[in-house]
Amino acid sequence: MPPTAIRDAMEKQMKAERERRESILIAEGEKKSTILVAEGKKESAILALEYVKAHAETLNIDYRIFDNWNIHIHVPEGATPKDGPSAGITIATSIASALTQRKVRKNTAMTGEITLRGKVLPVGGIKEKILAAKRAGITDIVMCRENEKDILEIPDMYLKGVTFHYVENVQDVWKFALTKEVVENPLDFTIPEEEKKN
Repeated sequence: MPPTAIRDAMEKQMKAERERRESILIAEGEKKSTILVAEGKKESAILALEYVKAHAETLNIDYRIFDNWNIHIHVPEGATPKDGPSAGITIATSIASALTQRKVRKNTAMTGEITLRGKVLPVGGIKEKILAAKRAGITDIVMCRENEKDILEIPDMYLKGVTFHYVENVQDVWKFALTKEVVENPLDFTIPEEEKKN
């Protein structure tokens, strides 16, 4: 099954670029997680994974999945280190999608830093990210409610064709971005009964 992937518009070398983020689940193994990201994004990836673990029940997944499956997060090179935190909600949504096997809404981009409690914080470079998203065919952008003031300062000509969805926490992001549709050939994370008894 191809990895669950969603796009996140990021700024790179003064130009808005699109970056793909992937979280991949592989076969049962040594019960560990691997995070392969640039140093500037590592904290975001760790926060995202820990938040998902703490809210496994909300996602309707068995917490023991973290003891029986390895989770590998890979964020390709492409964004400057200072853009790392803006990937927080994107990585959290990607992990949630992979664990629930639910598809992410099409043509959607998102940007926002997160805290351990799941609060979404505002980020910079909004205009550049909007331009990148439009070039990538994005029609919906999810961002922190506090960034709404930045949108109001951007000329309408740059906003045409894009709908903005303002959120306050990761739960808001998931309610919008995660669909009820399951991916093709979904993985089965059911834990055998004998393992449940241990």
